[in-house]
Amino acid sequence: MTRTIYTAKTIRTMWAANPTAEAVLVDDDLIVAVGSVASLQQWGDATVDDRFADKVIIPGFVEAHTHGMAGGIWSSPYVGFYPRSAPDGTRWEGCEDLDATLDRLREAEAQLDDPSQPLLAWGLDPIYLQGERLNRHHLDTVSEQRPIFVFHASGHLATVNTAMLEAHDIGADHPAEGIPKGPDGFPNGELQEPAAMALARSGFLGILRTLSEPQALWDFARIARNVGVTTATDLGTSPSKDWDRWATETTDDEYPLRVMMAAQGNFGASDELATQVLERMEQQSDRLRFGVVKLMLDGSIQGYTARLRSPGYLPQAGVENGLWLLPPDSVADQLAAFHDAGLTVHCHTNGDEALDIFLDAVETVLRKTPRWDHRHTSQHCQLAHRDQLRRMASLGVAANMFTNHLWYWGDQHRTMTVGEDRAAAMNACRSALDEGVLLSFHSDAPITPMGPLHTMWCAVNRLTPSGVVLGPNERITPAEALEAATLGAARQLKLDNEIGSIEPGKKVDFAILDDDPLAVAPEAIRDIGVWGTVLSGRIHKGS
Repeated sequence: MTRTIYTAKTIRTMWAANPTAEAVLVDDDLIVAVGSVASLQQWGDATVDDRFADKVIIPGFVEAHTHGMAGGIWSSPYVGFYPRSAPDGTRWEGCEDLDATLDRLREAEAQLDDPSQPLLAWGLDPIYLQGERLNRHHLDTVSEQRPIFVFHASGHLATVNTAMLEAHDIGADHPAEGIPKGPDGFPNGELQEPAAMALARSGFLGILRTLSEPQALWDFARIARNVGVTTATDLGTSPSKDWDRWATETTDDEYPLRVMMAAQGNFGASDELATQVLERMEQQSDRLRFGVVKLMLDGSIQGYTARLRSPGYLPQAGVENGLWLLPPDSVADQLAAFHDAGLTVHCHTNGDEALDIFLDAVETVLRKTPRWDHRHTSQHCQLAHRDQLRRMASLGVAANMFTNHLWYWGDQHRTMTVGEDRAAAMNACRSALDEGVLLSFHSDAPITPMGPLHTMWCAVNRLTPSGVVLGPNERITPAEALEAATLGAARQLKLDNEIGSIEPGKKVDFAILDDDPLAVAPEAIRDIGVWGTVLSGRIHKGS
């Protein structure tokens, strides 16, 4: 095959030896060399392709924490606070108060013909809405007969109506955790965390079925392509439900994304799951990879279900602490099964108390089974203190921080969840880098929209919607942010020998941008246009 030289206005390689270039030489799906056009001609005949001459080429963004449902969840109406765009380009305006939320639900309910079909919606976050928190009585005004299930933006809670509670026998005496009661002693309609949400089976399973159609997986890839992502992790998948579907769709040469499957490790036998992951690693393809297991320890900070060190949540929250999604004394044993198998564990730890438990478990398993370069990772890692970051560095634990929280919930964290001082220390990227922690950050799509330029912007600027710079001393530079969004994330996935930088021998995975994120004003980073991507040498224009 004829070699091709792609020229660009600027190429940011993320390769320390040659950080910038004007051209890159590729041979099929591998990079041969970078440099000037003249220097690349020493490799012999090549076709010069100037289609990106007025663009900026960077390594394809690597999103190390998303969920495949980001492509399929749009089959249900969106009732979130901020405007969002669906994969087909449809713009959904935000529901900025309780009345707007209920009106949208009524519109959706009126379009359902089958009276037994549950009404499903997603994106709600009561923390944004003034007045009384949404409860079953509000949803009963939408319908008293049709079961209703409204999935929260965090993915950790849902609110249902009385018909849904009654359909699944969720009553005043139900023993499960995560079912708060109203003044009448009956569940108020909020279901906190997966175990409680799963009790409302028809609603919870309906949301999960959004991944059942091939269209959902293709829409997920199109969302990624449109924001410059060439590798994404589906963090928390089921061997029995998800892996074969992904394997089928990603075999198509036109599929514009590499996907890392992270197995959900909270449920079932850990030894059996470890064996399944190892077997799949032997069958993995260029576009579908395995080797990561996800554990979930706690919930969400804005949902008041994350586990926090003292002093906990602000008094006005009315909660003492969040919920454990795994018994703390079982975490080391769970981790050991995957660690001993040579797998990498990415552990959901929103709260600092949950992070302590994870780090204790890592230390325990390393004492028993020393293992270099394990790259176990704290996911979200939002309230990590400096002492915890030092401990992470010493244990070899990476941090994948949820920097989008600084924008989407920064003001609420200041005033409603943890207070000014701890909100200013959230997602402490500067401290993590200074302590030597391997850093990346993520969108957790569909929790927030996928878009690495936005997560970079958050880490660099730390602005909230009210204009507050939330913890200015924790800002990082655009160059550090770009590395975290490319090579840093690739390192966490143990794929940095193939992707994450533009250097000889690596995959031809590029994001094509309209401008240079290291040259524009820091506050303009998130506004840079994305032309599309190149994946293994195939060009995919965005839409």
